[in-house]
Amino acid sequence: MTAFLDKHKKMTTFDLKVIGLILMVLDHVHEIFSGAGVPFWFDWFGRPVATIFFFVSVEGFTHTRNKKKYLWRLLIGFWIMGIGDAIIQQFFSVSNVSLMNNIFADLFIGVSAMYGIEKVKTAFSKHSFKDGLIGTILLVSPILMSIYIQYALQVPGIIQISGLAAGFIYPATVTAENSFFCYLAVFLYLAKDNRMLQCIFIAITAFLYTGYTSGNQFNNLFTVNTQWMMILAIIPIIFYNGQRGRSMKSFFYVFYPGHIWFLYILASLLGIK
Repeated sequence: MTAFLDKHKKMTTFDLKVIGLILMVLDHVHEIFSGAGVPFWFDWFGRPVATIFFFVSVEGFTHTRNKKKYLWRLLIGFWIMGIGDAIIQQFFSVSNVSLMNNIFADLFIGVSAMYGIEKVKTAFSKHSFKDGLIGTILLVSPILMSIYIQYALQVPGIIQISGLAAGFIYPATVTAENSFFCYLAVFLYLAKDNRMLQCIFIAITAFLYTGYTSGNQFNNLFTVNTQWMMILAIIPIIFYNGQRGRSMKSFFYVFYPGHIWFLYILASLLGIK
């Protein structure tokens, strides 16, 4: 089995990104155009997408020459997406669809934790207080931000406003698309040298995620509680050959917000209910 997989590992990082983008577009077509009769099973295509991008983020973080710059790009993407969503919804609307998509938050939280782990390791090996402090901040800040936002939103007035503002300024686990399940990226990072263990982590997360969204009922698995289908991300990941392939770094940062805004505006202009 191992020999077969090794022989057929032909997918590069570029290939994984393309697969993720195609599946993502189909998922967002369903999300925004469901009122126009797009079938519910289009939602299935989107379930493996976040997992694929978590895996790609691990590869990106591991091989990038500038980890700070990588983290900053994700944070800037998060800001641009949040501001763009807010502006577009001031001029366009689609019934029952609110623009809250921002995968940059999930990716930032995951990469921030990876960087934090690296800094803490450096702190222990070099006895560096500074690295230890930076690493700890990177690890706990999304969680602390989540605690503050949940508290602030329950207190009327300026504190509530500050909580809303905080959610736009810094990614928090509680407001991420995948909530605390975005930390799957961290487990994929810890197991980056063991592909089989990575797949096991994905399978475990798929089980836990489905239990969480279904209230531990594990029912309606092909209609409402479809998150278990994230396990299908294992298929392209298992055939990944460790090579970058063609570069499309900037393309993702432009295409992700661009296609969502385009679909939303188009749906609004077409009067989709």
